[in-house]
Amino acid sequence: MTTIVDQLKCYRKALNGHAFVWTSLLIAVLILLNYSAGIQSRIMLLPGWQQFLAFFLLFAFVFGASWLITLAASGDRIQTTPFFYVLLAGSTLIFAGKITFDWVAYALTRHLPVPWNEYWGSVLNWPCKALLVAIPVTALWHAGKYERPVAGLSAKRFRAQPYLLLLLLMVPLIAVAATRADFQQTYPKWQWLRYIEPYTANSLPHKLLFELSYGLDFLTIELFFRGFLVLAFARYAGKDAILPVAAFYCAIHFGKPVFECITSYFGGMILGVIVYNTRSIWGGLVVHLGIAWLMEVAGYIAQCT
Repeated sequence: MTTIVDQLKCYRKALNGHAFVWTSLLIAVLILLNYSAGIQSRIMLLPGWQQFLAFFLLFAFVFGASWLITLAASGDRIQTTPFFYVLLAGSTLIFAGKITFDWVAYALTRHLPVPWNEYWGSVLNWPCKALLVAIPVTALWHAGKYERPVAGLSAKRFRAQPYLLLLLLMVPLIAVAATRADFQQTYPKWQWLRYIEPYTANSLPHKLLFELSYGLDFLTIELFFRGFLVLAFARYAGKDAILPVAAFYCAIHFGKPVFECITSYFGGMILGVIVYNTRSIWGGLVVHLGIAWLMEVAGYIAQCT
């Protein structure tokens, strides 16, 4: 735990103040617009390719604007190459696809009877999206001739204890968040499965399988945002890569409760610092996945009380 605190202190000292202020202002304005005008919810109403294009434009704007701020604040210290812009465009395309390509899993289960076509579509959706992200990420990693293993999958410097302690410190914040109505409307995720209850004598195994699949999504997120984006862009910007990635990470939370969206920006920086220093996504995964499952438990408890 002391090591993590030291890493965060070191990052705070190295953080470009101008880049942080302007990027934070950008994120604050976008959060205000999203929760007042419903940017994310409006995009979700769009059909197929229009939804994909809208998410791509949103992510490209947030990530691109954040990098413009960082590059402007750094002067000539950060040198880009054509592959930098390939990464910039490729990453926003990949995640726009990850957000919108739900049809892949449901196409695989459409032959099943109701309601199991819907259930298995939900369960298979996250593994399908994991492949959708992992394949192009691996291709870009090899194309950029980065060191192996791909995108921070090394476990050589991983020790679970500090991250479990950090996770423990998050429990009071989650407990407070669980009292909010928007939190209880979102969590637990398995409340979406109530439609299967009339069709099975015991829905618990189905809910647990759903939760395991849901947990896989956090491996995908850590692989993409920390293992891939932070470490790939660190080649060009060192620790300065963490801030634009945190802004992008915040943008994917626009459909979540507002408190979760705001904290994702700062959480993205903390997890980015951890991965930057350890070159491993596993510590961040312990924290991120632990928080996700704690939120599931907190949502269940809140609904039962």
